[in-house]
Amino acid sequence: MKVVITGATGNVGTGVLRALAADREGHEVVGVCRRPPDHVPPYDGAAWVPCDLGDTSAPEVLAGAFAGADAVVHLAWMFQPLRRGEQVHRTNYTGTLAVLEAAKRAGVPHVVQASSIAAYAPAARGVDPVDEDWPTTGVPGSVYGQGKAEVEALLRRFAEDNPDTVVSVVRPTLVAQREASASFLALFFDPITPRWLLRLVAGGGLPVLPLPADLRVQLVHADDVGDAVVRILRHRAPGAFNLAADTITAKDLAHLAGARLLPIPGRLVRAAVGVLWRLHAVRMSPGWFDVGTRSPLVDTGRARAELSWVARVSSLDAAREQLAGLADGVEGGSPALHRDRLRGATTPALT
Repeated sequence: MKVVITGATGNVGTGVLRALAADREGHEVVGVCRRPPDHVPPYDGAAWVPCDLGDTSAPEVLAGAFAGADAVVHLAWMFQPLRRGEQVHRTNYTGTLAVLEAAKRAGVPHVVQASSIAAYAPAARGVDPVDEDWPTTGVPGSVYGQGKAEVEALLRRFAEDNPDTVVSVVRPTLVAQREASASFLALFFDPITPRWLLRLVAGGGLPVLPLPADLRVQLVHADDVGDAVVRILRHRAPGAFNLAADTITAKDLAHLAGARLLPIPGRLVRAAVGVLWRLHAVRMSPGWFDVGTRSPLVDTGRARAELSWVARVSSLDAAREQLAGLADGVEGGSPALHRDRLRGATTPALT
C-alpha cells in the first residue's frame, strides 16, 4: 500500500512508522509534518512532505501527497499552547478539514483518524469500561477532549457524505513510550518540575507517593497503537476502535515507584494543578488533569474480535518505561519529540 501519515514524527506516528516498517508486506510510506526529521530509523523508511496543515497552502500540498494513496492516516494534533485556543483550533479542526477535503479530491479509499478516549463523556464507576458506542461529547472543560469530540463529529459527517470511503477511528488511552519522554516534560511539566524529583520517583527514593485514592488508568504503548493501525489498514476495517492495555490503580503506581501510597482527594490535586497552571509554573492545565482522571476506562473487545489485536505491553510496564524515560529526559529521533522545540509558548506538537 501507499500510506500517507500526517503528524508522522510524533509519539503515535513514530509507533506507526515502526509497525509499518516491520510489516512483511512492504509499504510505500509518505510522512507529512511541519519539520521533516533526520534520516534515522524509523523515519528513514518514509518520504517526507513538509506542510503546516493550518496554512492556506495546505490543500494544494496535501493534494500532491495524497495522489495515488491507498490510505491516509491522520495523526497530526496540536497539544499546546492551550492558552491560545485559536491557534490550536487552526491546526486541529481546520487542518483536519484540509486533510479530509484533500482525501476526497484524491479519491483516497481509506481514512484513519487518531482520536482519544478523551473524546468520550465521563462515566460513573460501575458503568465503565465503555465500548465504542459511548457518547463522544468529550471531557468537560478539557480543550483536548472537546477538540477530539469536535473532530469526531466532523469525521462522522464526512463518512455520511462519502459512503465509498472507509473511515476508521482509533481511540487510544495515554500513549506511552520512552522516546516521547522529553516532549512530555515540555508539554506538561515544564518549567518548574525538577529532574531530580523524577529521578527520585523512578529510583524508588520516595517514601510516600501522594495520589488520588480512586485513580484508575489504562495506558497503551506506541508500538501497540502502531500494530493496531497496521491491522486496520490491512483489513480496511471501518468504525471506531478503543486501544488500551489493562487497568492499574494508584496503589499500583505507588508500588512501581517503590513508595507507600498517600491517598489524597482528587479535588485537592486538581486545585493545586489549577494554581500552578494560573501561575504558568506548569503546562498541565486542569483540563488535562480531568482527562487523566475523568476519562472512562474502555473496553477493547472490538479490536480483539475484529483485528485480533491485544496490547502486548501492560499498563504497568508502559508506565515503568515512561517514568524511566522522564527521569532521563529521553528525546526521540524527530524534532516533534525534542524538548527544546516544544518549550516555546507558541511551538506546536504533533501526536
